[in-house]
Amino acid sequence: MKIGFVSLGCSKNLVDTEKTIGMFKANNYEIVSNPEKADAIVINTCGFIESAKEEAINTILEMAEYKKKKCKYLIVMGCLVERYKEELIKAIPEVDLFIKYSDYNSLWKQIEKLLGDNKEPDKYNDFDNVDERVISTGENYAYLKIADGCSNRCTYCAIPYIRGPQKSRKIEDIIKEANKLADEGYKEIILIAQDTTKYGIDIYGKHRLAELLEELCKIEKIHWIRFLYAYPETIDDKLIKVVKENEKICKYFDIPIQHISDTVLKRMNRQSNGESIRNLIKKLRREIPDVVIRTTVMVGFPGETKQDFEELYNFIKEAKFDKLGCFMYSKEEGTPAARIKEQVHYMTKKSRYNKIMSMQKQISKENLENKTGKNVEVLVEEVAFDGKTYVGRSYMDVPEIDGIVYINSKENLKLGEFTKTTVKDVSNYDLIAEKE
Repeated sequence: MKIGFVSLGCSKNLVDTEKTIGMFKANNYEIVSNPEKADAIVINTCGFIESAKEEAINTILEMAEYKKKKCKYLIVMGCLVERYKEELIKAIPEVDLFIKYSDYNSLWKQIEKLLGDNKEPDKYNDFDNVDERVISTGENYAYLKIADGCSNRCTYCAIPYIRGPQKSRKIEDIIKEANKLADEGYKEIILIAQDTTKYGIDIYGKHRLAELLEELCKIEKIHWIRFLYAYPETIDDKLIKVVKENEKICKYFDIPIQHISDTVLKRMNRQSNGESIRNLIKKLRREIPDVVIRTTVMVGFPGETKQDFEELYNFIKEAKFDKLGCFMYSKEEGTPAARIKEQVHYMTKKSRYNKIMSMQKQISKENLENKTGKNVEVLVEEVAFDGKTYVGRSYMDVPEIDGIVYINSKENLKLGEFTKTTVKDVSNYDLIAEKE
């Protein structure tokens, strides 16, 4: 039987998809990329914000059309199903099986029952630590999920209602998976969770990200380690020291601050405030001179005044973040923020979004111009469309999110290898370099 997959949403969702692909492959199913050739199609959905829900519904309906041809089974899993399973069953009868996120430990049992191949019903009953996984991000890097769920209860966020409270994996299980990835040739490991800096507190009673990073640095074959989604209030001196002192750890902090106005942060139920965020940014730049700081901010949160926005705008102008993503607030049912009366008009949100992104474009270029003439190590990943220029990433670039480095080289470069370059020019978000 041939199985096709569609994965929507975040990198955490992608890891779940990769494990599910691995289960099928280990049980002698053939994986196909063309849905027209699939006997069964599996869709892993996102249900985080309204646009993600719409994309998921449209994708399910699009894949359902293949049941008129070769496809016999349509399986839908993930966050959208967790939130709306009963409604989806009624609305889309073409789907043969809906699997909630909270039922992933019985995922394979449900699939085998549907496909009439119920040989080992108790197989894969610990989804977090499934060994079988097919990496879909190429040959150079892989995501490594260290925890799932979230206990922060930000008032705008539906994640705790979908994925439950934070559930960290044991350090030994993470190290085992990292060793396996290293043995398979992956040179960059990217740690992910909803909140990586709170890793371990639910099972060890304390934050243990710094210790985990130290253990991962001992794996010889791994060249780069980075972690995403580090909440500002839990970036402590120990974590900063570990990042600073270990060469394998990319000097890169992804810190979703969301806002700088104390009034807005309080309404969001964030645990940081404007002063602590400002102090953290200064400390990181003081302790780690070449540090790259990425952040995400939200505009149009209910009750955000013109003054609140101006404070955020001026802070971004002053902080000059290396990377910045901006989101317009999305009203999510069931969240406390959705019940706040002072909802901000869409056009106001859009205007504020445009102002911030326009300014950040200029800040990004100015920051990159400061790299001109400097030496940068680059992971060579592909050849550009002109067939002459190589394309890669530096420690400053998270794949699929940040910029890239274009490399001019007189000699042939090997894909998947690291090379030293000198930055010669920049664009708004990318570097142009020469092989040394």
